[in-house]
Amino acid sequence: MDCAHYTVLAAKLHRLFCRGRRSAACLTASTPLTTMKGSSVALFCLTTRNAMDEQEERRNEHRRNIERFIAKMPSLSTTTSKVLEICSRADASPNELNRVISLDPVLTGQVLKLINSAYYSLANKVTSLTRAITMLGMNTVKNMALSTAVIRAVTGGKKSQALPTAAFWKHSLAVGVAAKLLGVMREVAVGEREELFVAGLLHDLGKVPFGDEYIAALRLARDEQRPLIEVENEILGMNHQEIGLLIAERWKLNEMISLCIGHHHDNPPPSNKVVLVSLADVFVNIHEFGGAGNAFPAEDELTCLLAALSMDQDGLRPLSEQLLVEIRRAEVFLEL
Repeated sequence: MDCAHYTVLAAKLHRLFCRGRRSAACLTASTPLTTMKGSSVALFCLTTRNAMDEQEERRNEHRRNIERFIAKMPSLSTTTSKVLEICSRADASPNELNRVISLDPVLTGQVLKLINSAYYSLANKVTSLTRAITMLGMNTVKNMALSTAVIRAVTGGKKSQALPTAAFWKHSLAVGVAAKLLGVMREVAVGEREELFVAGLLHDLGKVPFGDEYIAALRLARDEQRPLIEVENEILGMNHQEIGLLIAERWKLNEMISLCIGHHHDNPPPSNKVVLVSLADVFVNIHEFGGAGNAFPAEDELTCLLAALSMDQDGLRPLSEQLLVEIRRAEVFLEL
């Protein structure tokens, strides 16, 4: 890249790198570059180039740290892996799933806690694991095992408090609930609605590995009222969708959940189910259920997502009416 190209870039970076300084290379932000003398331009280009190199090195270090964090994440437990394997087969039966889960006291307790929670509001307590699996359905048990395993893995090694944990998971839970409700409204198959819930719950996983450097991105997105993913790319040189996909690959999550994690901010999203999770995310951000740092989604995002579903904002009224009640019922998923 020649000096002319750096001069153009320098105009954008000038205030960032030269704030508070006064020199031939660091003029006031209002000084036209065309008024600078040749030697000043050369020095300004050199200063800017060095600053850009330093920023690129910081970005590379951030990525290396995140890749190390993900590499250290524990693998799925043998029981969870076996549950996923069984549930992926068309000929699998609840009895086969029962034999595997019964060998794991923790997972057994989670299944019984879920079936007896306010989420299902049963009149009589269920104490039989076999009956609990039958009543919940194999898909629900699979998704519960997967989501709780992933949540434990990523939060267990969380190294930064840039995103408050309680607010982050409240937001994530709300997106999962909203995605499932949208699935009901769009008459998605029952089993796939549960998968929408898990995809919504896990959609922002890529934000968890960021360290304290994420504080600057969150602050800038808030102060300038900009989409967080745009600021992530600008400051960190990567975004939570990219990092989320690395986690999805590490855990071998299925294609639909991986697409939602890695593409929920794409325009247009790659599938209708990603559209549902994306719309749920925007809706939850607008209504401020919890918080994951993206208080100002792109202005046209809601319009584009509604158009993709041939909906208007009036079509979201049933979601508004049900969401808070369903979030309260679903909070058990964060307590398992």
